[in-house]
Amino acid sequence: MDYRMHKLGQYLRGWLGYYGISQYYEPIPELDNWIRRRIRMCYWKQWRWPRTKIRHLLDLGVSLKTAIQHGVSSKSYWRMARTPAVQQALSNAEPGHKQSSGLFVPGEGPGHWPGAACKAG
Repeated sequence: MDYRMHKLGQYLRGWLGYYGISQYYEPIPELDNWIRRRIRMCYWKQWRWPRTKIRHLLDLGVSLKTAIQHGVSSKSYWRMARTPAVQQALSNAEPGHKQSSGLFVPGEGPGHWPGAACKAG
């Protein structure tokens, strides 16, 4: 997963460097949300078995009842990546750490994107 995050960070830096000169920043926060959800889905899929999912959710601060409910769920990986418990456990910080995930994000939210005040048009 570290290699995947490293390559994704390189790709995002290049992509934002190329398209960052544009005044059209509307889709970037949506793309950021989609990428983060995709990363949560990859972790969920990597954990594979219910016991492993429950153990990781507990390690990441989710309550026992919620961890069991989500760990044994038969919902798809993509759908589970959007549940509040998985979002809480796999937030923007790297799992188990209080540091950033290493992704290149030029700000701390949609209001802080460069040119967010400038609308194309």
